[in-house]
Amino acid sequence: MAIRPLGNRVLIALAKEEEVTKSGIVLPDNADKDKKTEGEIIAVGTGKVSDTGTPIAMTVRVGDMVIVKSWGGEDVKVDGKEYKIFDADDILAVIE
Repeated sequence: MAIRPLGNRVLIALAKEEEVTKSGIVLPDNADKDKKTEGEIIAVGTGKVSDTGTPIAMTVRVGDMVIVKSWGGEDVKVDGKEYKIFDADDILAVIE
């Protein structure tokens, strides 16, 4: 099954966060994480539409590695894989 985000949204496969610290301490699943979340963009929507009806293109594209806000996004499961759908405004940076 394919999934295509609508409007100003992106589908992101989040990178798994390390569950063991460098010193060997295992972190529980519910541990607070103060850092931002990284992931790869799998699909993008068509972008916003201005008040005059002019389309505004997305500034990110499929394959970009990005940093998104650590909260938010909608969980989605497609073909057994877990993704999140974020509004493009929740993307903080593109990793180059």
